[in-house]
Amino acid sequence: MFGNRKITRRNFLYTGAAAAAGLAIFSADGLAQSYDVRVVKLEIPLKRLPKSFDGYTIAQLSDFHYDDRFSSVPIHKCVPIVNQLHPDLIVLTGDFITVPLLERGRFLRAAVGTAKPCAEVLGTLQGPKYAILGNHDAMSNPPEIIRFLESNGISVMRNRSVPLERGSDRVWLAGIDDLLRGIPSIWDTLRGIPPDEATVLLAHEPDYANDASRFPIDLQLSGHSHGGQIWLPLIGAPWLPNMARKYPRGLYKVRNLTLYTNMGLGTIRAPIRINCPPEVTFITLRSARS
Repeated sequence: MFGNRKITRRNFLYTGAAAAAGLAIFSADGLAQSYDVRVVKLEIPLKRLPKSFDGYTIAQLSDFHYDDRFSSVPIHKCVPIVNQLHPDLIVLTGDFITVPLLERGRFLRAAVGTAKPCAEVLGTLQGPKYAILGNHDAMSNPPEIIRFLESNGISVMRNRSVPLERGSDRVWLAGIDDLLRGIPSIWDTLRGIPPDEATVLLAHEPDYANDASRFPIDLQLSGHSHGGQIWLPLIGAPWLPNMARKYPRGLYKVRNLTLYTNMGLGTIRAPIRINCPPEVTFITLRSARS
């Protein structure tokens, strides 16, 4: 016992994380990690991918949480990085804003307003751009955020899909509304997709892969976790959000589904990343048929 409070493993981890975070706030290294954008390059084979799509590239960005002082730095940095990669497709997997602790009034209006400069920066990405909403977007003012995004050439997907075509071959890009705060419908999302054609699903929360893997979906791209934002040696992330606790970062196989969880660009509540650098994911699809 310590005073009147029992020291549990959870309390110990939280206390350790808070101490690490406190040190990082005042260290140049902690802030530097928040700004040092890393490019993760992957080759992902999909059994049902047509031969004509072998080598098709996707750039994934996620969890922007735009603010003028901190998260705007890696967001601005990522644009020339992605444009130099020349991806065939750019996907943005949600959380363009941060909902404030006071979820109402002028605080919330100000937070929603940050979607405008965020969308303006992301609109300069070169290539077809598709987005889904994250839980922060869905719990604020989705129509306003969608308006900002689409006015900058970013198509927002809420429970719908679009075909990506090369000659007579197709791959489907599907986007489901946020699982925590939106109105998600996997049935509407996949409606009209032939069951024998390859499908890439954008879903903000990675742990949805457990459900998505029961459908004919080949690849799920997610964010939400920030990779933990703080990742401590031998411990991992002291805290992870709901629906990002099983698949918090990186590449997974869930039944016949391949899942990738991007660590995001922005930060939330504190401008700190420890062992979780902001990430641009550059995926090259490979066909098992080639």
